[in-house]
Amino acid sequence: MAVLSISRRTVARSVRVLGVASASAALALGVAGNALACNINEFSAEAKCDGDKGIINVTDVDKSGVEATVSVYLVENNADVRKVGEQTVKGSKDGTTITFEEAWKPNAEYRVHVVAEPYIKGEDVSPNLTTPATACKTDDETPTPTATPSPSASESTPAEEESDSPTPSASESSTAPAESTPSSAPSAAGESNLAETGANSNTGMIAGIAVALVAIGGGAVFFGLRRRGANSSR
Repeated sequence: MAVLSISRRTVARSVRVLGVASASAALALGVAGNALACNINEFSAEAKCDGDKGIINVTDVDKSGVEATVSVYLVENNADVRKVGEQTVKGSKDGTTITFEEAWKPNAEYRVHVVAEPYIKGEDVSPNLTTPATACKTDDETPTPTATPSPSASESTPAEEESDSPTPSASESSTAPAESTPSSAPSAAGESNLAETGANSNTGMIAGIAVALVAIGGGAVFFGLRRRGANSSR
């Protein structure tokens, strides 16, 4: 009986020891598993300039390589106003970086949201990303060389300046006063003077009437003399 009771005690103690050892091992494996799993602390964001263009880089240093979906939002007054974009990334020991093109303004705020099931079910990189105080250079800020003005054709030679002066057109020359150029044609005043002096078609008619009257008078004288001669001969 004593031997049997000792054996039971030994077995129970051994079971308790194995249970504690198993629990410790499970806890250790759980901690190690959580350390190797993807978590939000392995993500970081940075606003930079690529030449004259603004970009936002998000880096994932998750060694397990769990695929994660990263979304970037522009924030104003603690609210999302615009979604910049969304990309997927698989982390690595050296870090994997994805780039979002964004013409960000100085001191702007962006929220970086990460989903990596089953480890990250939707968390934000903390704190939110704030852009630098200096904006990236733009084309408008880059000085452009100005070409020196070359002398125009009108400034090169005086002769060309004279040629550019306005010349009287044909319409202007044709509208010159008529009295400036003598005309050989008789004017209206000349025609009226001729009419007053009788140098027109009425002068011939008057002359014909005078001739007729003279002829009539001569005939009357001739007949009168002839009759007187006849009477004297009787």
